[in-house]
Amino acid sequence: RCTPRGPRRCIVAIAAAAAVAVVAVASSSTMFGWAVDTWNTLRSMNYRQLVLQLVSLGLIVTSALVIWKTLMIVTGSESPVVVVLSGSMEPAFYRGDILFLYLAKRSTVLGEIVVFNIEGREIPIVHRVIRAHVRARDGRQDILTKGDNNYSDDTVLYAAGQDWLHEEHIMGKAAGFLPHVGRVTILMNDYPYAKYAVIGLLGLLVVTSRE
Repeated sequence: RCTPRGPRRCIVAIAAAAAVAVVAVASSSTMFGWAVDTWNTLRSMNYRQLVLQLVSLGLIVTSALVIWKTLMIVTGSESPVVVVLSGSMEPAFYRGDILFLYLAKRSTVLGEIVVFNIEGREIPIVHRVIRAHVRARDGRQDILTKGDNNYSDDTVLYAAGQDWLHEEHIMGKAAGFLPHVGRVTILMNDYPYAKYAVIGLLGLLVVTSRE
């Protein structure tokens, strides 16, 4: 609200509002222009060009799958890259960090950070090993985990009647990480429509690319 006592503030507020309006109009115009250009590009394509672009899109998807399968073979893990979805491992890892996993053919040691699956849970858990020992009678290893930021161990997270993890529950062990890179993945998981929109947009960009 403008008053005689604050003419400078009034001018600044009006200028800021005008700047925001200009940016909004410019963004809208840019998006509209891109949509029109994309539509015109699609209309100008003949059948052969469209097929070639779709083949290019298929090759990109296939290449991504090949890279993923190669990482699985090299690391020995069924999921060589995972995103941290909670703050239970802070300050070691934060929500949105990407972890690179491997699965060595050796016993899990105390202090390792592992990613494990629990029966009845769809989302894997990233926590630290706080106890590990090998049974004398059968040679199986018992593993107990805990989040660095949690007060208690993970026995409350395990399946009913389960007190320990075993090697078959371990999907991988942390070998490295990239901070905050996975926040886009979290956003797409929280808002599935955003995920489909991004995938569709990327596919459209590939199909309409002239190169």
